[in-house]
Amino acid sequence: MYQYSVHDQTIVDERVSQFREQTDRYLAGKLSESEFLPLRLQNGLYVQRHAPMLRVAIPYGLLSAKQLAMLGNVAKKYDKNYGHFSTRQNIQYNWPQLEKVPDILADLATVQMHGIQTSGNCIRNVTTDPYAGVIADEVEDARPYCELIRQWSTFHPEFAFLPRKFKIAVNGAQDSDRAAVQVHDIGIYIVKNDQGETGFQILVGGGLGRTPIVGVTINPFLEKQHLLTYLEAILRVYNRFGRRDNKYKARIKILVKALTPEVFAQRVDEEWQKIKDGPLTVPAPTFEALQAHFVDPEYAALPATSEILDEKRASSPGFDLWFRHNTVEHKQPGYRIVNLCLKPTGVAPGDVTGDQMLQVADLSERFSFAEVRVSHHQNLCLPDVKLDELYDLWLELKALNLATPTMGHITDMICCPGGDFCALANAKSIPIAEEIQRRFDDLDYIYDLGEIELNISGCMNACGHHHIGNIGILGVDKKGAEFYQVSIGGSSGRNAAIGRILGPSFSQEDVPSVIEKLVAVYVDKRIEGENFLATYQRIGLDPYKEAVYAKAH
Repeated sequence: MYQYSVHDQTIVDERVSQFREQTDRYLAGKLSESEFLPLRLQNGLYVQRHAPMLRVAIPYGLLSAKQLAMLGNVAKKYDKNYGHFSTRQNIQYNWPQLEKVPDILADLATVQMHGIQTSGNCIRNVTTDPYAGVIADEVEDARPYCELIRQWSTFHPEFAFLPRKFKIAVNGAQDSDRAAVQVHDIGIYIVKNDQGETGFQILVGGGLGRTPIVGVTINPFLEKQHLLTYLEAILRVYNRFGRRDNKYKARIKILVKALTPEVFAQRVDEEWQKIKDGPLTVPAPTFEALQAHFVDPEYAALPATSEILDEKRASSPGFDLWFRHNTVEHKQPGYRIVNLCLKPTGVAPGDVTGDQMLQVADLSERFSFAEVRVSHHQNLCLPDVKLDELYDLWLELKALNLATPTMGHITDMICCPGGDFCALANAKSIPIAEEIQRRFDDLDYIYDLGEIELNISGCMNACGHHHIGNIGILGVDKKGAEFYQVSIGGSSGRNAAIGRILGPSFSQEDVPSVIEKLVAVYVDKRIEGENFLATYQRIGLDPYKEAVYAKAH
């Protein structure tokens, strides 16, 4: 993984020192609330419903064992012994004391971590596929390009105060998309042209929130060396023409829609021609230097199958279920990608204790070359585990309550912190998630349903990505009461789609029953081989709507 240069470390250390002085001035009454606001946001510090919230950047979701251990220690020392992993592959602490935040940032800086640009109207943490570099179905490893974008975007003087926040995702997989690329301000697919050369398909204008939109392609093949100049051109057009008079209309998706994708692409090209071959053009040695940070670990020469694994699967049904649902084929024979489910019933999705983080850090050193990944779906991943060691790892994960064998199924839901923590939320998310998990507690039934993405957001900001859930749940306010709007048919994959709203919203106590009715329609109407999304796409919204609102008629 990438290691800080002297310049990187100096920048982060200086930022800690600056923020410590700014915090001291604020606490002494020398800075007003409005003066302190942009300073704290630039370091990832929010004011939530009950306490400050600190968001820590995890660039492209990649952690070393040492870094994860530090995150665990921060949770234990400065918070209530837990952290929350978000859809941006970051971690959030919900209970830090304001006066202690500079100390937290100082501790994080010792392991090359920070909260810079995890908030504010700037380019946020770049995200990617958690399986980057280890999955067989890959055009090329996305991580070196993510690192290039990170270096370019961090403290970029021209883009420090954009019209609104800005998010970029990169995907290197051939056919799949585990980074929700199409609903980002800029989405990047790594592709090859007819000559076998690697380049980028560039999409713009995706996003969720109040106006959910799937991004559009404005450049089907961008040559590698032009990546930064083209991104620079896009950001310049957005910075110049994006609306600043209304924050609800300030995202790039609104500008692209207003201009039309064709006109937006034309303006980007006009801007690009001015800088195309300038200093930001990336020479081949730079790519080679970046790629040198992401070389394969020292894999052992192993057979593609394991007698030990086969024996353990045959003798332990629980292990076999976990193997089939929580592990993924690796590009290297004799290894497997292992997913750690952070969605056991009774735990807020994405939450993990400080003690669990410390123990997972230890497991990563013992089983996976001291590396951990964070996924867009708020889970963790050990990318390189030997087949012969999977059973021993499973036993350890079971003891940590991190081996729930339901990855990709209805209870493996995305969920924001909601009204329990967030000051912006209209309704609670976590109790809804837990009640649905308790309704769907039969593993055989869950497996029979197949893959279902269920996403929950507490407000229209859509931090839970409800728009692109196969089933989406949105908290809304009705005269001071918490209600929930349900949509179906969303998708975050290669054929991304925005879900359609069923109709009037539901009370909290009705939501689990509504989800059961939607699932029942799917079970009744599906044909062999269809998953929930495919059935919806074939039969449409009406059968689901009729089943849910039948009593009202």
